[in-house]
Amino acid sequence: MNYRKIGKIEVSPVGMGCMGFSHGYGAVPEEGYAIGAIRAAHDFGCIFFDTAESYGKEMFYPGHNEQLVGKAIEPFRKEVILATKFHIEPQDALSSGDLYEDVRRHLEASMKNLRTDYIDLYYLHRINERVPVEAVADVMQRFISEGLIRGWGLSQVSTATLDRANQICPVTAVQNIYNILERDCEEDIFPYCLEHHIGVVPFSPVASGFLSGKVTTQTKFEGDDVRKFTPQLTQKNIVANQPILDVLKKFSEQKQSTMAQISLAWMLCKYPNVVPIPGSKNQERILENLGSWNVELSEDEFSELEAALNSCTVHGHRGHVETEQTNFGKNWEK
Repeated sequence: MNYRKIGKIEVSPVGMGCMGFSHGYGAVPEEGYAIGAIRAAHDFGCIFFDTAESYGKEMFYPGHNEQLVGKAIEPFRKEVILATKFHIEPQDALSSGDLYEDVRRHLEASMKNLRTDYIDLYYLHRINERVPVEAVADVMQRFISEGLIRGWGLSQVSTATLDRANQICPVTAVQNIYNILERDCEEDIFPYCLEHHIGVVPFSPVASGFLSGKVTTQTKFEGDDVRKFTPQLTQKNIVANQPILDVLKKFSEQKQSTMAQISLAWMLCKYPNVVPIPGSKNQERILENLGSWNVELSEDEFSELEAALNSCTVHGHRGHVETEQTNFGKNWEK
């Protein structure tokens, strides 16, 4: 396992998305199990953990995931890279005009939750149309100079937005959706980030579990499981995307690995600046995903896999630009 760099920060080639321990995938496990799973990931070699202020056990309990992660990593905080995210809420956008103080309140709350006095990577979770991204970048520059954060990033953004921010304060990482079914980032995000030494941290790198081959037309998504709203996971599209699974199955058998591992190994082979953060609430799946960094694809194997995937049609595309500004600062005054 070779470490990778996002900006100037060194991380394990695969990180761990921790959201599922609080919400988003139905019933959550007991706290002890979640803490044990996070620590098992660390023991396996993962040093990159991702959370957000908005990940809550219930709608009215934001901060739960940060608190959970903070408790889990407290014994080895200095050994890991910790990423969290903040939103600029409507009240922030209409405050007295001191964006620094508004965002600092979010940062201090996250640091308290995470039991730390600094954040390694601090993301703007979504764009708020009322607040120029340049103003946010300026605040991040101040945080960096004050030693409160080591780097900063943006989530679900276009290259145009990224460039505006990067010109004010160099961006460390972009966290956009990216996987075999969602490849928009290949058109512009990856070229830009490679040129400017920015990491790309894909969320949903296994397409909400679809690329593992474990999601079928019989799979039921219960409670708050966000996969109920994922277009690729409608019964029609699960069937239509089967040729992609057939390709992954062939390669997983050849490489004696799982389909999810092939999906992750594919992007690790393709881009030197990519660090996926698969999320799961199951410890076995978490360790399986991390094990993808041990799956090596030769140039010929990668070329064959890429050609096979390119020959498949994707059904149920989402994209990252379309969701750049969904629900954050867009229609809140109505």
